[in-house]
Amino acid sequence: MVNFFAIQQQLSIYLLKLAGVQTQKVEIEPGTYMNFLVPNETIQKPNKKTKQTTTNPVKQNKPIVVLIHGFAANGIATWQFQIGGLVKEYSIYIPDLLFFGGSFSDSSDRSPRFQAQCLVTALRKLGVERCVVVGFSYGGIVAFKMAELYPEMVRAMVISGSIIAMTDSFTQATMKELGFSSLSEFLLPSSVKDLKTTFRVVTHKKFRFPSFLYKDYLQMMFDNRKERAELLEGLIVSNNEDIPHFPQKIHLLWGENDRIMKMELAQNLKRQLGENTTVEGISKGGHLVHLERPCVYTRCIKRFLASLPVEDEPAK
Repeated sequence: MVNFFAIQQQLSIYLLKLAGVQTQKVEIEPGTYMNFLVPNETIQKPNKKTKQTTTNPVKQNKPIVVLIHGFAANGIATWQFQIGGLVKEYSIYIPDLLFFGGSFSDSSDRSPRFQAQCLVTALRKLGVERCVVVGFSYGGIVAFKMAELYPEMVRAMVISGSIIAMTDSFTQATMKELGFSSLSEFLLPSSVKDLKTTFRVVTHKKFRFPSFLYKDYLQMMFDNRKERAELLEGLIVSNNEDIPHFPQKIHLLWGENDRIMKMELAQNLKRQLGENTTVEGISKGGHLVHLERPCVYTRCIKRFLASLPVEDEPAK
């Protein structure tokens, strides 16, 4: 049978190209590559001899925003409602992290550090020198690591439903409170019943979909299960790691009804990160606030982007 989400993604790719972004695969090193949505103007026409489409790392005339997805979906599915509101004023880059959306690596490294290193290498190949990063959930952890390792590239961050690192104690306490035995059980559902349970936790609103949609979602969004389970293992760190110093401006944009990463956690994170950090809550939104309140969420991002110093923007 035809997969509903496979059709939706192909339609989205077509519509997004009309809106100003299109897909591009970037080889980071032999055996490791990432799929991206990139601005149309960065794509050169296919070479008549090789028939290969290449990336043109032109200097951007708009500020660059990189949107990093969470663990249960790829880049298009995560940010589909934000692209239209941002693409006219900003150059949008949306990666599929390794083992999501067709991105892959034959490396055995499953750490957020490796994801961040590969992402930065790919962005540099695409001609990106400086950008604002928006990270959701797992993507927020990758964004924090990216900002820590490459402060010269990351000028500011918007973080939603995420923390700097997943510690043993936090993970165990959170999973116990939510009724899951492990992070893998929560983030890698294996049946329609399990997926429905996960969605009930991550959303504030109660959505009701036919079972075939859950089945199609499982089939479309949860491939590379072995590698993703290893990503979750590589995500957990000890409880005594120091908090890095971040020179960037950081905006914590939260769903006020997030049951996983609660608003209290965002407030505590602000205290830990210091005076360059601000917090904003969105009412009637859970962990998936960017999907539940997409217009509000996008307006909040644009307001933060507009507040950044003009001198940090790329030369016109």
